[in-house]
This record gives sequence, C-alpha cells and structure tokens, in this order.
Amino acid sequence: MEVLKVSAQSNAKAVAGALSAVLREKGVVEIQAVGAGAVNQTIKAIAIARGFVAPNGVNLITIPAFSEIIIDGEERTAIRFIVEPR
Repeated sequence: MEVLKVSAQSNAKAVAGALSAVLREKGVVEIQAVGAGAVNQTIKAIAIARGFVAPNGVNLITIPAFSEIIIDGEERTAIRFIVEPR
C-alpha cells in the first residue's frame, strides 16, 4: 500500500492530487500525519480529493488509526488514514 506522509506545511490541494492519483493506480492509499497541523492538512486533502473523484461516481471512505513510528530515534504517535473507494 502506498504511504503518503503529510506535514503541517503540506499543500492540501497537492496532497489531494497525489491521493487521487494513487487511488486510481492502486485502489487504496494510506496517509500518515504527526501533529495537529498535519492532521488538519490531511483532512482537508481528503475532502478535496473526494471532490476530484466524485464526478466519476467514486465515493471515498476514510479509516483512521493510530500508529507508533520512530522519528530521529524517538517514538512518536502518528495518525494513519486509510482511504479507499466505497
């Protein structure tokens, strides 16, 4: 499964375009975000991507989950969003 990593500085529209492209190619995508700003950009990107794929009759669903990751040798909690068509 393709993993897109989103930061607080990520452009939501650019992430939405990447998300839509991966969905078309692979059928499912996982987005990983650490921190409130990154989660905010991720949610906006999912909403924008939903608008991109809706004219093709695709309705997206999102499954959130927690994940423990290592950043600079330190364990952090990330939020994973698994996005797939319904």
